[in-house]
Amino acid sequence: MKRRKQFFMSWGLVSSLIITGCAQPGGGQTAEGEQVIRIGHLPITHAAPAYFLDHYQDELLDGVEVELIRFSSWIELMDALNAGRIDGASVLFELAIKARERGIGIEAVALGHREGNPIIVDPEVDRVEDLEGTTVAIPHTLSAHNLLLDEMLQRAGMEYGDVNVVEMPPPEMPAALSEGRVSSYIVAEPFGALGVQNEVGEVLYQSNDFCPDNCLCCALVLREDFMDEFPDAADEFMQGYFAASERAGENSEESRAVHASYLPVEESALELSLEWISYSNLDIEEEEFDYLRRKLVEMQLVDQPPRYEELVNRTYLEGRES
Repeated sequence: MKRRKQFFMSWGLVSSLIITGCAQPGGGQTAEGEQVIRIGHLPITHAAPAYFLDHYQDELLDGVEVELIRFSSWIELMDALNAGRIDGASVLFELAIKARERGIGIEAVALGHREGNPIIVDPEVDRVEDLEGTTVAIPHTLSAHNLLLDEMLQRAGMEYGDVNVVEMPPPEMPAALSEGRVSSYIVAEPFGALGVQNEVGEVLYQSNDFCPDNCLCCALVLREDFMDEFPDAADEFMQGYFAASERAGENSEESRAVHASYLPVEESALELSLEWISYSNLDIEEEEFDYLRRKLVEMQLVDQPPRYEELVNRTYLEGRES
């Protein structure tokens, strides 16, 4: 049976994607003449390389300054990115694909992380089939979490419509599970670990159980006009970003303290979250991208998604390899 098209995408996001951006690239300069680069994010571990770059920027950057701008929703972040109020963002890869499909001038220049997308279920749920007729929460229709849900249901011989899918802000998900409003949720860290540590949920699967090597989730994207107008600043920023990702992956007391300063969650939950996520390889492989692209088309979430070479800019990744 042909999979039904998903119509519950937030209309606010759709409208934000088709507004023509008009702001000028670049966030101005500091009093010392450093170029300010504005990077948007949501408070999740998937954006950790940006946090570490912000924390250590005096060591890792020369001639540029990073200004992190926190958003409370993907809709708000994408609206700011489209309008040019920020120069780049740590964003759901699926949203980046949709934005590029609609003609917005952004490019994916690196991943934000690998893994770190557990499928959390009520302790009474022993297998996927137990979810039939129940409610499952995801952060957004255009997310790796929605694709993971579909893949999991398919492999269990179920249809997407066999569960009631709802969009929900990630911080609300552990409480919704404990209150019985949902039977499962799939989300970015640290909210999966919070559910486990608070003993309201258990891990049914991890994302790597369903995807070839990795389910592409969050990517670092930069606006093309920013990279064109400030190529040296963009290059310096990206070198710092990769150095910051290495520090984010260190399992040390100092590293955990930096994570905690941007993600105020219980230490035990943060430690578990960091066990599930990796920042060691932020390359965007074409095979992984093609899997994601095919999945989005299959679920009728995009019509004409960009090809790998149209969205992925490996200039900085290749420069790192040389």
